[in-house]
Amino acid sequence: MGGIIWLASYPKSGNTWMRAFLHNLLRNPDRPADINALDQFCLGDSQAGWYEQVSGRDIGSLDVREIARLRPKVHEAFTRAHPDSVFAKTHNMLGSYEGVPLVSLQYTAAAIYIVRNPLDVSISLADHYGIAIDEAIDMLASPDAGSAGEGSVYEIYNTWSRHVESWTHRDSEALTWLRYEDMLDKPVKTFGRVAGFLGIDPPRQRLDKAIRFSSFKVLRRQEEQSGFRERSSFSERFFRAGRAGQWRKTLTPAQVDAVVAAHGTQMARFGYLP
Repeated sequence: MGGIIWLASYPKSGNTWMRAFLHNLLRNPDRPADINALDQFCLGDSQAGWYEQVSGRDIGSLDVREIARLRPKVHEAFTRAHPDSVFAKTHNMLGSYEGVPLVSLQYTAAAIYIVRNPLDVSISLADHYGIAIDEAIDMLASPDAGSAGEGSVYEIYNTWSRHVESWTHRDSEALTWLRYEDMLDKPVKTFGRVAGFLGIDPPRQRLDKAIRFSSFKVLRRQEEQSGFRERSSFSERFFRAGRAGQWRKTLTPAQVDAVVAAHGTQMARFGYLP
């Protein structure tokens, strides 16, 4: 039995990209890992099947309070899924809901948190949820933000600022954070730091291959060829652009001002202020 290594982020911030990289790095396949098999490598904190397994009930019969109380039991079940530490994806903030922790620290070994400029996140959120950009900006600023997709339980985001702060406000040897933009601009340094955090010192050739096998170009080509079951029904594709700074051409000055007004303090911490 091992502890959980969380891969955490606000939605549309690079979590799937990180899962693909780690799958390709640790399993070292001869060809890029199948994006539709990532859940075999990294468990999902919101996957309804785990809550049904632990409770013995259909997910449709469980309300949000019952799901909240089940969450620590699901996390305990995660630790029994593999003999060693297990990776688990979460979009939950690091906090509590209905008096129950959203992330069970007693079963946690470590966490990797990915942060992305909320100006760009707003565009990706709008596409993913099929809403207007103004609605996505409102979502980023809402303490009640959260969602539940088909086959998933409810996730609690809170505001973008609160989400980011909850995961990054304290120093811990068991936590590392990285920026989506650095994953794009400095992949060897950034992904290499993740490998080092996990206690891995891969040969440069293996690191380069994992970065190449999980590149946006490869992930998008896989989705075009085979589809991606995590794609929202509202969006044409999951791997949409894979770039930073789209907000400069997409958002209006008023929209930029709204995001900065709501999140300026945390944006400044990560170099995101326009």
